[in-house]
Amino acid sequence: MDRSPEPDRAARPHGPSPLAGVRVGIVGTGSMGEAMLAGMLRQRLVTPDQVVCSHPRPARAAHLRETYGIAVAAGNAEAARGAGVCLLAVKPQVLPQVLPELAPVLAADQLVLSIVAGASTRALGRGLRHPAIVRAMPNTPAQIGEGVTVWFATPAVTGDGKARTRALLVALGRELEVEDEAQVAMATAVSGTGPTYIFLFIEALIDAAVHIGFARHVARALVLDTMRGSAAFALQSGRHVAELRDMVTSPGGTSAEALAALERGGLRTVVGDAVWAAYRRTLRLEAQLEGAEARGADDPAAG
Repeated sequence: MDRSPEPDRAARPHGPSPLAGVRVGIVGTGSMGEAMLAGMLRQRLVTPDQVVCSHPRPARAAHLRETYGIAVAAGNAEAARGAGVCLLAVKPQVLPQVLPELAPVLAADQLVLSIVAGASTRALGRGLRHPAIVRAMPNTPAQIGEGVTVWFATPAVTGDGKARTRALLVALGRELEVEDEAQVAMATAVSGTGPTYIFLFIEALIDAAVHIGFARHVARALVLDTMRGSAAFALQSGRHVAELRDMVTSPGGTSAEALAALERGGLRTVVGDAVWAAYRRTLRLEAQLEGAEARGADDPAAG
């Protein structure tokens, strides 16, 4: 899936930003849209006067304006009009209403970068009547610049469009371009939903530590530092995680006893079932959105 041979985090771009002088319109500036905005500004890929965003709630719009010094448009079409990059970050359920607003204002040379879960480039292209689309799936650690984003570009996306996409996504952490769009749906179930699985495991481990006698604040520190250190060790060692597990599992020891309990509880099966459930939900959402756009394209009143 990854075009780069190394699993390490992508390096930050050097030299002039591919987004220098490019107007960026953010349609739907929720938590992930704001994370991308903050990342672009933090990495100095853009200046505040290059960015226009939209959000339906006045209080949220005021927060964005005051916090980042950017312009906030009255509507979605205004945010997208004339933007070299249009970042589409709305909720999937409102997408059928938003696409008809954007379609009339998009120019042929604009890049649309969508982070809408379950929205295929087919559905987006049909709804926007626009060919140059990138579909991306970031995850929540992107909010602190430690995320990973899997993305797919349609053939109409130019080299400049891909460079702008990489620059924007590197501001969130690591980026992986794939040639098969189906892998973006797979990533939704693994890296996109992955923090949910990990947070649940962290919560369970903290609760277990409290149960055996630790104060909750101590348990939280122990678990989070153990999780962080283990992930860092796995990344730096380059070894298979099974080998790392064997390193800390002595015959007849505490780790061996704990692993036996986890295996009896079916941990691997439960995790596999969770990933498959998330993947199937992503595919159902894709089908629903494609069906909605197909119905809209067949409606003589649409457009």
